[in-house]
Amino acid sequence: MPAARLIVWDDAACWRVHEATLALLEETGVEVRHEGARELLADAGARLDGPRARIPAALVDKALQTAPRRFALKVRGADGGAHAHARRGEPGGLELADGNSYFGTGSDCVYVTDPDTGERRQTTKNDVEGMAALAEKLPNIDFVMSMGLPSDVPAQAGDLAQFAAMLAGTGKPLLTTAHDAVSLRRMRDMAALCGEARSFACYAMPNPPLVHSAEALDKVQACAELDIPLVYAPAPAAGTTAPASIAATIAVGNAETLSGLVVHQLTRSGAPFVYGVGCGAFDMRTAVDVYGAPEHFLGNAAATDLARFYGLPSFAYAAVADAKSFDEQWAAEAGITAVLGALSRATLLHDVGYLESGMQSSYQTIVLGDELVGYARALLVEVDVDDEALALNEIDTAGPGGNHLGRDYTRLHHRAFWQPSLLDRNAYERWRTAGATTLKERVQIQTTALREAPRGFVLEDSIRRRLDAALAAAGGGVR
Repeated sequence: MPAARLIVWDDAACWRVHEATLALLEETGVEVRHEGARELLADAGARLDGPRARIPAALVDKALQTAPRRFALKVRGADGGAHAHARRGEPGGLELADGNSYFGTGSDCVYVTDPDTGERRQTTKNDVEGMAALAEKLPNIDFVMSMGLPSDVPAQAGDLAQFAAMLAGTGKPLLTTAHDAVSLRRMRDMAALCGEARSFACYAMPNPPLVHSAEALDKVQACAELDIPLVYAPAPAAGTTAPASIAATIAVGNAETLSGLVVHQLTRSGAPFVYGVGCGAFDMRTAVDVYGAPEHFLGNAAATDLARFYGLPSFAYAAVADAKSFDEQWAAEAGITAVLGALSRATLLHDVGYLESGMQSSYQTIVLGDELVGYARALLVEVDVDDEALALNEIDTAGPGGNHLGRDYTRLHHRAFWQPSLLDRNAYERWRTAGATTLKERVQIQTTALREAPRGFVLEDSIRRRLDAALAAAGGGVR
């Protein structure tokens, strides 16, 4: 159907990059620091030279053929049962497939803006749960990530503490990080305890350039074995871990993602896999791998074109910023990147609400991020050209100089137009009479109201106690 979309690479360009990637994998190869994965690759026909694996095109082609084109992330009920339907009325949860786009928060920020004092401080387990509970109430947040590395739990069990906090805060699907295969098994048990083992996916990353760590591949194989959807997302940066070229940076990331897919599908053919997008734009003046750079989002869109070329669900970015606080720069960057991310049409658009190039999270920016995503989402509707949409009879009836304000057609259709809750559209006098508030003030008022209102999702006490006991047994209690 006719719809807005940002397209950087057509099929011919994608094919050229794919061929270049196959040459890179077969001639340069990747470093595989996992003995079991090396054995799988060797048995399948890859050429090994120590940890270096050179992967033939046939293995990549087979992996692309066996990876599923669609699968679901389920939602959970507070009573330990699965919801009958997800937000936005989708039966069974979020259907991950090219053509569907969902938005969510991000993971693992070291710092958070304290919602009461405005202080930049380290995140806690309560913040992870609190931001998950906030995301539960926001209509445009479809999946939830932790938004924080809790500083008040033992580091060795921080991933499980994050996961438990998210399970307690929301019934929406989760996307989590994990230390290893042991953690993934425990997470699956914890999710099952809370109602649905299939309500989360795992996010893992190779090490640019062209290195798969033992830790990453441990998770790649565990996800395949446990039927946990895997998001494998590269992070090469132009000028540092990749050449200073958008196309070359994407080729490096594509080689990492596709070689990870080969190991994943060799472990279990047909295991669910999400193509991670990553095209860093390192700022040579500040030595920061920035999030809001135009090159970052241009590269993300091009890499999403590759995922679409492969027919795989994808993982990219939206509503992120490099601003250090919730200020005018944050609103400008997050607004731009919300629109660019949405128009890329990636499947999972994450990191909504990030500040400080992924180092800091904030309750307020999640709330405004939800509004910006709503704006961006309004650009994704199909723009039909059928008889109903063209409304020639309506135009003819009103005639030259006529008015459509009182027409039935207007009453029927005007509610389809997006309406903001935070961005003010009033005339000046009405805005002044209502208090002349700034956007930042309105966001603070709404954030406070949402946090003080009863939670939209509360686990039953018996399930909460069992979840806390499982976390304590794993050594993840609050210090």
